[in-house]
Amino acid sequence: MKNNAIIQTANLSKIYRLGSLETTALDNISISIDKGEFVAIMGPSGSGKSTLMHILGALDLPSSGQYILDGKNVEKLTDDQLADIRNRKIGFIFQAYNLLPRTTALKNVMLPMAYAGIDKEERLAKAKKYLEMVGLNNRMEHTSNQLSGGQQQRVAIARALVMNPAILLADEPTGNIASAQAEEIMAIFQKLNNEGHTIVMITHEPDIGQHAKRIIYIRDGKIIDNKNNHKQRIIKN
Repeated sequence: MKNNAIIQTANLSKIYRLGSLETTALDNISISIDKGEFVAIMGPSGSGKSTLMHILGALDLPSSGQYILDGKNVEKLTDDQLADIRNRKIGFIFQAYNLLPRTTALKNVMLPMAYAGIDKEERLAKAKKYLEMVGLNNRMEHTSNQLSGGQQQRVAIARALVMNPAILLADEPTGNIASAQAEEIMAIFQKLNNEGHTIVMITHEPDIGQHAKRIIYIRDGKIIDNKNNHKQRIIKN
């Protein structure tokens, strides 16, 4: 295994079985993602990219193959260890935001730290820090349902960052927001990547994928292309 790889899979497959029917969602996927990379995983609907994201996020296990996450073999971890990795090592950003609707941005961002047993004073300080980082200085006390889609996604990014995760996993992060707001979210991702954060992003939108430094294309559960993005769209801040 590569020393600098934070994500490494070898011959990863996922087969869903329903009675005698078998569906292969992933077929012998072998990838390596180094610390500090910004990678987009792209493919049409049903290509297997979301299944791969769930496995990379330790939300699901493969049917066969190996997954090494930050030096640990995920298959050998207990449920408690997997839960700890999801809370401490991985920051999740979803298309649907997954915020509590009647809860303030500040409290939404504090939530993962509460689960981790961090004291309230530190939770408050870190939540404010990351909300300021994503440009929501004046929206901290607004509830989620008082915020626009782009603002809600910024809250989700701040929440994903508070545990200082090794990896940010973003699943269609711009799928529910307008194109202008999508550009703002991509600018945040590029800034975070420039600061050293590892980002793996699932998207079916070619213009969004072009913001990443490397693009992995999947079709029918197989990798069909994996190359550096020499035409990366850089957003000037």
